[in-house]
Amino acid sequence: MRGLKKTRRIQVLILAAVALALATGIIGYAMRDGISFFRSPAQLLAEPPSPNEVFRLGGLVEEGTLSRGQGETVTFSVTDGAASVPVAYTGILPDLFEEGQGMVGQGRWNGERFEAIEILAKHDESYMPKEVIDALEEQGVYKAPNAASPSN
Repeated sequence: MRGLKKTRRIQVLILAAVALALATGIIGYAMRDGISFFRSPAQLLAEPPSPNEVFRLGGLVEEGTLSRGQGETVTFSVTDGAASVPVAYTGILPDLFEEGQGMVGQGRWNGERFEAIEILAKHDESYMPKEVIDALEEQGVYKAPNAASPSN
């Protein structure tokens, strides 16, 4: 009798471990499309991703590069001060999207340009995504507007 209880307990523990592993695997599989990594233009050109990888690209919209094509197609370049990447987007841009402003786009790299499926622009004059600020500060292009200037 005692051996049967011990066997049942071991079977229940093994079944629970298998169910936990299966649930973890299913959750990980479901989330794989929801995760996208951020890259700056310099990082993108240094280490190009695979054509099927969806990621986020951020930086400043380069002055003089915004061009509206046929229909809703828009092309422009994004820069982080060290490199510039051409971007193509078909759709309606956010109202606050303009040259010289910070932006983050989600999409794929086709080897020549970034094909954006979503464009996000800053929502007021003091906001810029943290990833974009970090990439621009790393290149020495961006200085926080509220940063105290060194006194002499």
